[in-house]
Amino acid sequence: MQQTRLGKGLSLEDVARGTKIKTEFLSYIEDGEYQKLPSASYAHGFVQNYARFLGLPDEEILALFRREFDAEKAYKVLPKGLEETQEFPLAKFKIKQAVILSGIVFLILISYLLFQYRDAFLNPPLEITSPLSGTVSSSQIKVSGKTDSNATVYVDNDAVSVDQNGNFEKVINVFPGETTIVVKVVNKFSRVTQKNVGIDVKAGT
Repeated sequence: MQQTRLGKGLSLEDVARGTKIKTEFLSYIEDGEYQKLPSASYAHGFVQNYARFLGLPDEEILALFRREFDAEKAYKVLPKGLEETQEFPLAKFKIKQAVILSGIVFLILISYLLFQYRDAFLNPPLEITSPLSGTVSSSQIKVSGKTDSNATVYVDNDAVSVDQNGNFEKVINVFPGETTIVVKVVNKFSRVTQKNVGIDVKAGT
């Protein structure tokens, strides 16, 4: 085909523009280096288009191409060492993906278990909003605060109800003088948080 091209006064660039085939591929075809083309199907199509562009009988050119070019040998039968080189990165990539995915699943599982059973390791929260330490002048004091909604609250050893938001409240009687109010919270794993509020009760009405 090179002789035909030259006889027509065409350069590889002229043919490339007319066939949309790279000059590099055209050169491979003219030199019979078909194995350098992207694939057997590309090689077949390029040769056919090149022959038609030059006005050559493409069936005869393709028959010659098939005699000269063993696609199976060029593209499928690779040296053993090359086959291992091609396959190893893919296998390595799949193993790496599996390890990363397993690690993510493991972390999610651990995080879920820690969240579900955090009460087994942590003491329940306890915030007392009333009373604050100091002097009071009433015989009745409202003890209120917030904790875990699933916990049990005791004020001076008396159980107090807790609403769904964890709020609790109880009114207790106190006597004049210094006294300590003990608020204790116990969760379902028997973890305990306790706070003592010291107050000085003055005689009042």
